[in-house]
Amino acid sequence: MNTYDLIKIGLGATDLRSKAIAHNIANINTPGYKRRYVSFEETLNSATPKVEEKVDNSTSMRGDGNNVYLETEKVKQAATSLQYNALVTLANIKISITKSIISGR
Repeated sequence: MNTYDLIKIGLGATDLRSKAIAHNIANINTPGYKRRYVSFEETLNSATPKVEEKVDNSTSMRGDGNNVYLETEKVKQAATSLQYNALVTLANIKISITKSIISGR
């Protein structure tokens, strides 16, 4: 798998992760709601990395069974935004290098 493919998969993963976090925040007051998360990094060593949204069925300290904590989700959203921006920067650098090679500079 080449670098461009990994960047593309990473962008898709961070996009899906961002949506899962937004969904969690939207359901913070829904009784019994279990937070969603996107698992990606641990599959990078496999031949076909998978981007999957999973449900966190861990127990909750909250009385209503909901296991979403706003502070945790906000931190995860900030980290996801940084990852996404870094991947966009890498993609732009890769495209710039390719353009330079093609133009012979």
